[in-house]
Amino acid sequence: MDNQFASIFNHVLGPVMRGPSSSHCAAAHRIGRLCYDLMKGEISDVEITYDKNGSLATTHKNQGSNMGLFAGLLGWDITDDRLANSESALKSAGIDLELKIEETQAAHPNTYELVLNNENGLKTIKSISTGGGAIEIIEMDGYPISIKGDFYELLIMVKKTENCDFKQLIEEFKGDTFFINNHFVQLKSSTEFTPSLIKEIEAVCGIEEIIELKPVLPIISTKSISVPFTNCAEMLNFAKKERIENLSELALIYESRRAYLENDELVKMMKEIISFMKASIHTGLAGTNYEDRILGAQSLEFRRKLNESALLDGGVLNRMIMYTSAVMECKSSMGIIVAAPTAGSCGTIPGSLIAAAENLNSSEEELINALFVAGIIGVFISQQATFSAEIAGCQAECGAASAMSAAGLVSLMNGSLDQSIGAASLAMQNSLGMICDPIANRVEAPCLGKNIMAASNALSCANMALANYDPLISFDEVVKTMLEVGMSLPHELRCTAKGGLSTTKSSKNIESRLKSS
Repeated sequence: MDNQFASIFNHVLGPVMRGPSSSHCAAAHRIGRLCYDLMKGEISDVEITYDKNGSLATTHKNQGSNMGLFAGLLGWDITDDRLANSESALKSAGIDLELKIEETQAAHPNTYELVLNNENGLKTIKSISTGGGAIEIIEMDGYPISIKGDFYELLIMVKKTENCDFKQLIEEFKGDTFFINNHFVQLKSSTEFTPSLIKEIEAVCGIEEIIELKPVLPIISTKSISVPFTNCAEMLNFAKKERIENLSELALIYESRRAYLENDELVKMMKEIISFMKASIHTGLAGTNYEDRILGAQSLEFRRKLNESALLDGGVLNRMIMYTSAVMECKSSMGIIVAAPTAGSCGTIPGSLIAAAENLNSSEEELINALFVAGIIGVFISQQATFSAEIAGCQAECGAASAMSAAGLVSLMNGSLDQSIGAASLAMQNSLGMICDPIANRVEAPCLGKNIMAASNALSCANMALANYDPLISFDEVVKTMLEVGMSLPHELRCTAKGGLSTTKSSKNIESRLKSS
């Protein structure tokens, strides 16, 4: 129905969130928030089914799927400080809950099947989380549908007993796009529907119900989206034709056309992203506590040892390790972080780029440009592959973050366009095959170490590229290879907690201890 080109702010640097996982918690929240609107804020009971062969069967509780989904069904924001208590709040609101783990033969590992009920009747929903917080409702009441949360939408439910012609209504509709089946008409718009239009629609024969959905993504789409490039090769051709040698400039051109926003508006949005990233570092370094957690405040001990000169001289790398740890600890204590590109890899980009910017005394503008550079590299990964560990393992999360960081670090050093892309290619090459095997089924360890490794890799690859090391393989080819490698990984090594470190005796003991505490 509509092409959704990746956006830096929709799919790469964001969402701003609480919770352990973007593909679980933030995505589940967005699904729940759309369901809240579908039911007009009134839900009496909900039945949730996860496929027993998918990722959610084993991770829905410990990685935040339930937490996020319940908060969305309550109409809460993903940054609400009550998020961890959403299940008890759901019960307090009088919403009956039934959760099933059954064989549904779902095509996607992150599939949510919901049956929602209120006094007006039932609605059945099938939706998927596609990585980094991105979602799509793919079926409603047994009919195919596409709702990704990037439009204002009207669902016009048609009375089955009447055969009404909606042709005139559609012709008069001034929005972006529409879809019709024999059960409902779906209207999409980049601007909010006016009360007068809704009233006009209500007057048409055969209307049973009108449901208004608000976007859950920050960048609204339009029917006529046209971006100048969708992969690295196309971008290089565009840059050559337009005689542009700056990667951050190319990133702004892409996002301004994707978002229909001026550069100053996009820069303002990036400043806000950076402020959240810096705040998460400060929160972590101040010390964090959370009961349902594996590790304590590792970054505090690292900083103490660093101040005592008790660590090897790693230069800027030591600051990167400390900042990356701090962000991950902020996440693990339910603090607010930026999923960049995912919550599981949220420490790498802020930890490496902000540490390097401080070390270099970079200006705010230079840091902003570096984040846009990281963002456009992420767009190419999102567009051609995935950020979902459930599909491609941790190489799609920490590996992607490392590639994005490497390009951003080259930008901070005023490296060339080719050097930034070369650094990204090298960093992704070094990350191929990285599995996702959460200890104790928490997005905490070995995630912390993998984020630090990703930041270290980014620094090394940035310097390699600045020294004109030849990556040999083009970035687009590496991204496609990453997806192929990820798809060939066993199901047990793709964020199911059924393989790798997840199944060790120590991991199971930690999980049992956390359950009993």
